[in-house]
Amino acid sequence: MTPQELRAFCLDFNASVEEFPFGPETSVFKVLGKMFALSALDARPLTVNLKCDPDDAVRLREEYAAIVPGWHMNKRHWNTVTVSGVPGRVLRELIEDSYDLVVAGLPRAERLRLDRG
Repeated sequence: MTPQELRAFCLDFNASVEEFPFGPETSVFKVLGKMFALSALDARPLTVNLKCDPDDAVRLREEYAAIVPGWHMNKRHWNTVTVSGVPGRVLRELIEDSYDLVVAGLPRAERLRLDRG
């Protein structure tokens, strides 16, 4: 997945936006103000921080050398994924899971608003 494809995939989710709270080099993808992905899209290798269920996070880190505890994040809930080190299908699932986890943590009224969007 290229940086452009990563950006497009993250922005394809309902109500997702790209912001730059840490400077112009770091894309932060949010849904209703809550971050679900973070990436320096110009970095080599390309990596992305994604929220993850803590049990799945441990399993994924054991399964893929390209998945490590989230850099500068809560290591229990976030992974840093080297994009080139996982199959594209797996990467897309991890991004979708991150989005879904964040949405699940939103207040019920906001989740319902997303469903109608």
